[in-house]
Amino acid sequence: MRLTIVGCSGSYPGPEAPASCYLLEADDAGGRTWRVLLDLGNGALGALHRYADPLAVDAVLLSHLHADHCLDLCGYYVLRKYHPRGPQPRIPVWGPATTADRMARAYDLPTDPGMHHEFDFRVWDGPVDVGPFTVTPVPVAHPVPAYGLRVAVGGATLAYTGDTGPTDALDDLARDADLLLAEASFRSVDDNPPDLHLTGADSGGVAKRADVGRLVLTHVPPWHDPEEALAEAVAVFDGPTELARPGAVYEI
Repeated sequence: MRLTIVGCSGSYPGPEAPASCYLLEADDAGGRTWRVLLDLGNGALGALHRYADPLAVDAVLLSHLHADHCLDLCGYYVLRKYHPRGPQPRIPVWGPATTADRMARAYDLPTDPGMHHEFDFRVWDGPVDVGPFTVTPVPVAHPVPAYGLRVAVGGATLAYTGDTGPTDALDDLARDADLLLAEASFRSVDDNPPDLHLTGADSGGVAKRADVGRLVLTHVPPWHDPEEALAEAVAVFDGPTELARPGAVYEI
C-alpha cells in the first residue's frame, strides 16, 4: 500500500500543513486501485486535490471527532452533493457513534437527513474491510471516544495512533507494523495533562516495544519545534524515524 501525507499539523492547520489527513492507496486482485482517507481535518480537503481526485476516494476512516481530524468532511459533503457531474454515490464513513449528528451540527444541518444522502455513516465495532484494506480500530486514551487504526493489505501493515495519551493499547496496535504513524504533540520537558497526547519519547517507546519497521511522527502543533519531537523519539528508538511532511509518500 502507499501512504501519502496530506495534512499533519497538530490541533489546527499550521503555516506549512493542513490538519490531520492521510491518503492510503492499494490495488485489489483485479488491479483496481482503492483509496481511503485516515481522518479529514480542517484545511485538508483542498490539499487532497494535489494527490488524488477527491471523487475517487472509496471511504473515510475517522479516528475521532475533534475538528482537526474530521471538520473537512463538511466541505467534502458540499463537493459530493453539488459537484457539476451531479450528486455522487454515497461512500462509507466510519467513526465513533455520534459521527453523523456531529457532522450535521458542524454544517448547521438538521440531523435528519443531515449528510446521510452523501455518506453511509458506520460505527467502529471491530475490524472492517474496504476493498483490499482490513482496518482494525483500537480504543485509545483521549477525552472523547477515539481510536487508533491498524490497516493491513496482504503482508503490509500500517499503525496509526490517532490522538491519544500513553496507553498499553498502543503496543498491541503497533505490534510488528511496517510503519507506525504516531502523534507527538507534547514535549517531555512540559507538565502535560494526562490522557490527551504523546510526546516524541512516548512514540519512540511504542515503536521500540512493538518492534516496528519505521516510525513517522505527526500531529506536532505549530507552537512546537518538530525537531524537538524527533530528537526525543530517536533517543529511544534506533530504527528509521522521521517527521511527517505534506506530500511525503511511503511504500509499505
